[in-house]
Amino acid sequence: MAVASFLLGLPGLLVLNLVLGPAAIVLALVALARGTRRRGRALLGLALGVAAVALQIALTIAGHGVLWSFE
Repeated sequence: MAVASFLLGLPGLLVLNLVLGPAAIVLALVALARGTRRRGRALLGLALGVAAVALQIALTIAGHGVLWSFE
């Protein structure tokens, strides 16, 4: 799960922030709760997931609440 959270958090910074970011956060927290041996990857996945969600929030605020625009 630690590796999965890392692999979801990394592309979550670029695409599908709203889906991949929270998924990476959940997987990282579950992996840490289970006491994974890959603690560093779980923490990195957690950090990337939080960064993806923060990026989505920042872009939404910068776009005045518009998530996607088809103009």
